Amino acid sequence: MPEATAVHIRSLRKTYGTGFLALAGIDLDVAPGEFFGLLGPNGAGKSTLINILSGVVHRSSGVAEVFGYDVERQYRQSRQLLGVVPQELAYDPFFTVREFLRWQSGYFGLRRNDDWIDELMAELDLTDKADTNLRALSGGMKRRVLIAQALVHQPPVVVLDEPTAGVDVELRQSLWRFVRRYNSLGHTVILTTHYLEEAEELCERIAILQHGQIIALDRKERLLAKNRRKRTLTLEFDRDPGELPSGLNEVLLGANGNTRVLQVDEVLHPMSEVLHILQGLPAQIIDLHLQEPRLEEVFTDLLQEARSHG
Repeated sequence: MPEATAVHIRSLRKTYGTGFLALAGIDLDVAPGEFFGLLGPNGAGKSTLINILSGVVHRSSGVAEVFGYDVERQYRQSRQLLGVVPQELAYDPFFTVREFLRWQSGYFGLRRNDDWIDELMAELDLTDKADTNLRALSGGMKRRVLIAQALVHQPPVVVLDEPTAGVDVELRQSLWRFVRRYNSLGHTVILTTHYLEEAEELCERIAILQHGQIIALDRKERLLAKNRRKRTLTLEFDRDPGELPSGLNEVLLGANGNTRVLQVDEVLHPMSEVLHILQGLPAQIIDLHLQEPRLEEVFTDLLQEARSHG
């Protein structure tokens, strides 16, 4: 395997026959061993980008490479280095779990792969389903099989396209334990998910797509820091404080009994000033909780900003 960027994308465009522009000139590099998040609303272009990388969709123009191999001109080499867990539960209903994974191994030229298949099944709690026909499995079990299928050739780059959509909490937690371990061995992981708390917990860098363009690309900590001026302040009073002063009513997110929730902008409403105003109320503060912005808030703000400029 050549020494190169794990995924290299330059000026990548995709226009469908209807004239719809799905990707409008994407530039992106993912480093070897990185845990990378690819986020965006439905229709942003995430699936198109993944399908181009995996060879399912042909690009209109631009560069797309996996470890230096062009995904079209050198499809065999690039596909050998890539594993994709799709959103859809696509499988062959005539195979048992073990037969399916052996067949997938053969697709990559691996004839003696049972040790790794056994390890995958053990890691994904599929061992007792090894001889079960795929059509007899639950949705969660089928999802585990698709994850094993993507990793059966031990690819250095794995793309997880909404891997935990519709699965239970137990599977979600076991999946992330396994994927973290896989990543710790030096494998590159690219994750798309609508569960932004997953991306916040797992990913080192994040790209946010909107209308086929990258509107943000940075380390997770920097994305969060850009929005750190906005923090959520939850206050509990000893009795109903009544209406807040006009300057704070504008940032009131919610009121429930004696509790008030504010979103405080450090530039417009410095915390020292906010607390000074609150101390002048007839009710006394008995509890206070300050929450830093989460990725979901950053994500929402960036999309709104992109729309306002679009």
